[in-house]
Amino acid sequence: MIRAFVREAPADDGNCATQLAVGVGVLVAGVVGLAVLVIPLAAVNQSVGSLVANGLSCTSDAEQVEASGYAEDSIPENYLEIYQEVGEEKGIPWNVLAGVGQVESHHGRWEGPGITEGHNDWGAAGPMQFGALDGSAAGNSWGGEPIMPVEDRPEQGYGQDGNGDGIVNVYDPADAIPASADYLLAHGAEEDIRQAIYGYNHAWWYVDDVLGWAEQYAEGEYSTGASIATAVNCTLNAAGNPIAVAPDELSQAVVDWAMDQRGKPYVWGGTGPNGFDCSGLVMRAYESVGVTIPRVSQDQWNYGPRIEKGDEQPGDLVFFDVQRAGEPPGPGHVGMVIGDGLMVEAWCTNCGPIATREYDSPNRSAVMGFTRPLEASEAKAQLENR
Repeated sequence: MIRAFVREAPADDGNCATQLAVGVGVLVAGVVGLAVLVIPLAAVNQSVGSLVANGLSCTSDAEQVEASGYAEDSIPENYLEIYQEVGEEKGIPWNVLAGVGQVESHHGRWEGPGITEGHNDWGAAGPMQFGALDGSAAGNSWGGEPIMPVEDRPEQGYGQDGNGDGIVNVYDPADAIPASADYLLAHGAEEDIRQAIYGYNHAWWYVDDVLGWAEQYAEGEYSTGASIATAVNCTLNAAGNPIAVAPDELSQAVVDWAMDQRGKPYVWGGTGPNGFDCSGLVMRAYESVGVTIPRVSQDQWNYGPRIEKGDEQPGDLVFFDVQRAGEPPGPGHVGMVIGDGLMVEAWCTNCGPIATREYDSPNRSAVMGFTRPLEASEAKAQLENR
């Protein structure tokens, strides 16, 4: 069910091996997939900027898969046609839209309030279950009335006249499905489809359910990995210049090593080579040039001089105000600055692979500050003794 104009962002989790004994146990046992709690932080406006809008110009349309026989047999013909047309037009996997439609309303075929008329108990309406009732639990992400003339549509909201009949109708799949696509895009579908689906309904079981249907609807094998390829692989900023260009050779080597890990999974307690947590990634990046920095983010925060915001440069570390009871004081998440307001990071289990993302963004925890490890006296001594 779509919420109103807010979504809860996942915490910058994966406490960077603060509980180091457990992390070591993970590595010794060779376990790759320990779960990480995703703790909602703060609600943010739908206008959260994407990487495309705020730093990266390299985008690509989502690859559209062929419909499986199961999809053709189980999805109503008019719905399947709309899913595919909207997916192609909006650059989002059509089968993911179909997965949402199946979980929300069985493609408009579920009986009960709020599918073809009225609202459900939370104020959601239509086959894609938009919040469409002011003052309800779901709010009014549709904007305005569930059914309204185009000229009455307010500026705020996702409701639209997808079929050009002059009416914005939450119960009409031709209007509701493209609105859902826009909602997913506004919540980062081009960078991370799992996070975007999480914005639709704040539960990871829901994300898995939607993507499970998406796999069934695709002919052959289907992976959501391509949906985050842009964030992982982009190499240019909005001006068309290369990203991750450091001011000196040593910093460049550190940045290059970290960038080369993009696409590998987040692994809680991971220090490589096949997966990393946030502090494990930056620790290994500095280790690649012969500098040993502390293992956990709280200790890394105290290594090297602090850098004023605006003076950070590629190779510096950016720390987030993520603190939990029972842990040492200090930031619980860290990434590596690569310039243009971007970082390379290992975020959390459910946040996709190691990738390029914004650090000063309203859907992230507050930035606590920056450090420059290569300027630490300990680092300089290590480099001199290499």
